[in-house]
Amino acid sequence: MAVREFIRCRGHRLVSSCHPTTFELTKEEHLTAAGDCIIGVGADRGAADLSDEFRAALRQEGAELVTTLRCGDLEIVVRSEGHPGLLLDHPTDLVWRRSEHVCGRTIGIRSNYVARTLPRNFIERLRAGEVLEAELVVL
Repeated sequence: MAVREFIRCRGHRLVSSCHPTTFELTKEEHLTAAGDCIIGVGADRGAADLSDEFRAALRQEGAELVTTLRCGDLEIVVRSEGHPGLLLDHPTDLVWRRSEHVCGRTIGIRSNYVARTLPRNFIERLRAGEVLEAELVVL
């Protein structure tokens, strides 16, 4: 059975989306130019806010995480993997990674999208401050 979480945040004028190995959503309200992986600020959840059921499902061997990012009428489907070692305890951040690195902010590894590879028309909307909704499904 699939387990779902929904996260709502928004873009920011300083979203550059040029990081080569990750992308991030954060509860933090501010963004600096150094935050080149952050695509959404003001998120209503961080890793520590996810349900126990979702976190347990994501930690199962072979878990697949399908994240659908929606901004207006644009939609991107990101495929990642879970991992038994995921901590999911960071109070503000959620990070999708191309690598297999696991820390308290990591929600998915081996992601097929990272900040740099997200479509530029999607990023332009985020730079305009549009709402970003993320639907996370563990299969």
